[in-house]
Amino acid sequence: MLVKSQIKLINSLKQKKYRLQHGLFVVEGVKAIQELLQSHFELQSLYTTISFNIDANIENNFQEILISKADLKRISFLTTPNTALAVFKIPKAKPIKPNGIIIGLDDVRDPGNLGTIIRLCDWFGVSDLVCSVGTVDCFNPKVIQATMGSITRVNINYTDLETFLSTVSLPVYGAFMDGKNVYKSKLLDSGILVMGNEANGISKAIEALIKEKIAIPRFGNLQETESLNVATATAILMSEFKRK
Repeated sequence: MLVKSQIKLINSLKQKKYRLQHGLFVVEGVKAIQELLQSHFELQSLYTTISFNIDANIENNFQEILISKADLKRISFLTTPNTALAVFKIPKAKPIKPNGIIIGLDDVRDPGNLGTIIRLCDWFGVSDLVCSVGTVDCFNPKVIQATMGSITRVNINYTDLETFLSTVSLPVYGAFMDGKNVYKSKLLDSGILVMGNEANGISKAIEALIKEKIAIPRFGNLQETESLNVATATAILMSEFKRK
C-alpha cells in the first residue's frame, strides 16, 4: 500500500529541480525497469502490480512493493500505466574519454529527441554524450522512455559546452545547413560532432569553435524541405562517421 509521502516524492520527480534535490528519477514499464536493474544503476524502490521474480532483485537487495492498479495510476506519469514503476538513484557521470567520436548537444530541448540520440549513441557505439546546460535533462521521464534502456550504456555529461570545446584537442565538427557535403568530407575516427537546437541550430558562440561545418545534402527535386529533425540528422551523420 502506498503512503502519502511516497506519492508526494514520486510525483515531485516530474520536475528537474526535485530530481536534482533528491538525486532520484522514475522509470516505468517492465522492460525498461529490467534493463536498469541489470545495469550499474542503483534502485531505490519498485512499485508493481505483478511480481518481477528476476535474478536482478537479489543483486539489488530490495523488496518490491506490490500495489493495486488504482495506486499505480496515482503515481504513474503515463496516461495508461504500464504494470510497474521504479525509482532509481541518479548516478554520477564518469569522466569524458577524449577519443573516438563524441556527440555534443547545443541546447537540444525536446525530450524525445534527446532520448533518441542517447539510443543512437548506444547503437553506434558512441560512449560519451556531452550536453550544454540548456539541453533537456536526460532523467526527464519522457527522455527515459525514449532511450528504452540505452541510458545505462552511454556516459552523459552536462557542462559549459563552449568551455569544453575550447579546451579539447579533438577536431570539432558541426551540423549546418550550409556546411560541406558530408558524403564528400574526410571524416576522422576521433572527433566531436556538435548538433544544435531544434529551432535555432548551433549558437554563434559554439559556431566559432567549429573546425569543420558539415551538412546532409537534399536530394529532392523541389529542394523545399526546410530542415531535418535533429535526431534524424544525428543518425545520418553518425552512420557516415562510422562508415568512413
